[in-house]
Amino acid sequence: MSSTQPRRIRVAVVFGGRSSEHAVSCVTAGSVLQVIDPERYQVVPIGITVKGRWVLGPSDPLRLAITGGRLPEVADEGGTVVLPTSAGAAEVTVCEPGAVPRTMGDVDVVLPLLHGPYGEDGTLQGLLELAGVPYVGSGVLASAVGMDKHFMKLVLAASGLPVCQHVLVDPGPWPPQRDRVAARAAALGWPVFVKPARGGSSVGITKVYEPANLEAAVLDCRRHDPKVVVEEAVAGREVECGVLQGLDGAGPETSVVGEIRVGGDHEFYDFDAKYLDEANVTLEVPADVPAEVARQARALAARAFQALSCEGLARVDFFLRQDGSLLVNEVNTMPGFTPTSMFPRLWAATGVDYPALVDRLLTTALSRPTGLR
Repeated sequence: MSSTQPRRIRVAVVFGGRSSEHAVSCVTAGSVLQVIDPERYQVVPIGITVKGRWVLGPSDPLRLAITGGRLPEVADEGGTVVLPTSAGAAEVTVCEPGAVPRTMGDVDVVLPLLHGPYGEDGTLQGLLELAGVPYVGSGVLASAVGMDKHFMKLVLAASGLPVCQHVLVDPGPWPPQRDRVAARAAALGWPVFVKPARGGSSVGITKVYEPANLEAAVLDCRRHDPKVVVEEAVAGREVECGVLQGLDGAGPETSVVGEIRVGGDHEFYDFDAKYLDEANVTLEVPADVPAEVARQARALAARAFQALSCEGLARVDFFLRQDGSLLVNEVNTMPGFTPTSMFPRLWAATGVDYPALVDRLLTTALSRPTGLR
């Protein structure tokens, strides 16, 4: 590189993780690695294994793709990567048994492409705040609230946003809660959805049609998260809207509205429908909805983004009821980010293509201070 050329921005792309969405995170990272501008950015790929060890990840995006139905995984091999934990330090170090630790140099910004607990929920964001390292996406509070469906609904409802009715199953013992949960679930009306409170990608979700199957669904759901929500099943359509943090202090910007339509044997937009059975899923962008519905969805998406104090990006999911009203289903602070995922497709239809979207997120993160703001 010529000495007259500016130094490339060093980006640590972090992916994998300990959650049940490990493979989804790997696929997302592979997609980003394919489009990130190599002349502007120097990438340090960092994978987190399913057991939680940080390692140097593959730089070849093809190793992080779904091939023949096989889901990718971060291999537990090579040296352990250590991120800085002191303010003002941004040096990434690799430690290998019997060898002197070697530095990978400073990183300018972190792109955390982690989905689910131990990454999307404020834990990694807190580590980066302690080290004073800029990162893409929401801070500790918004990440934590956005990850927890129960607290997310409380905050949104307190801000005057319409949300689905739900019943909380506390992380404590199940038997003392059984009758209370059963009675309140029945009041919602059958069927209901049983969901991990802090999960994503539809992992662990069951649609329950009758009281006799509720307990089994809750106990199965608890394999993914001891905290569970039982939600009303809303008759209607699923529509989504992307949100980006505004530039130069402006308010949030919203994308066109898209719709998810699921066919085949899928009763709802489950994990297989999202990632393994594209033939029976249609993502319609923009959605065929009345202009007023699209306007309301975009306005509600911006309000939800601000209610949770989100930063960087988010995808806000809605139920469009048969009477034309909207309910906020959830706010996803690190949405699926492959080129075929809804969030990038929404922004492509709004005029921001995939490479430009990645660049904008990194630019926004670099312009934002860490700490209280």
